[in-house]
Amino acid sequence: MSVPPESVVPPPSETSDTPSSEEKHWAVVAHLSALIGVVITGAWFGWGCFLGPLVVWLVKKETMPFVDDQAKEALNFNITVAIVMVALKVLVLITLGLGKLVAWPVGVVVWLGWLVCTVLAAIRASEGVRYRYPYTLRLIG
Repeated sequence: MSVPPESVVPPPSETSDTPSSEEKHWAVVAHLSALIGVVITGAWFGWGCFLGPLVVWLVKKETMPFVDDQAKEALNFNITVAIVMVALKVLVLITLGLGKLVAWPVGVVVWLGWLVCTVLAAIRASEGVRYRYPYTLRLIG
C-alpha cells in the first residue's frame, strides 16, 4: 500500500541556534567595520562609525539571521555614539569653543567606551553569542 504524499513527514531541518562560521565571520565584520568608519571620518569625531555596520546589515540581513541581529545591534550602537559625538561638536560650536571644557573629556570617555564595547562585541560574535551593547537607542528594529 502506498502512502499519500500529504502524509509524508519531511526530514528535520538543518537549522539550529548555533550560527555557522560564515555567519560568525560576517557578524565580526559588522562590529569591527565601525573602526574603519572612524578612521575614514576621524576629522569629525568619527561620525561615520555606523557606515560599515549599515552596509553589512543591508547586504546580509535577508540571508543570515545572526548577522542581521548583530549588524542591527552594531548599527544602533554606532548611530547612538554618532549622535552623542555630533551633539558634543554642536555644543562646542554654540558656545564658541567654551564647550570644549565639557566636550573633550566627555568625548574621550565615550570614545574609550565605544572602543571597548566594539571589541567585546566582536569577540562575542566570533564565539556565536548575541551581544547587546549598553546605553543604546534601538532605532533600527
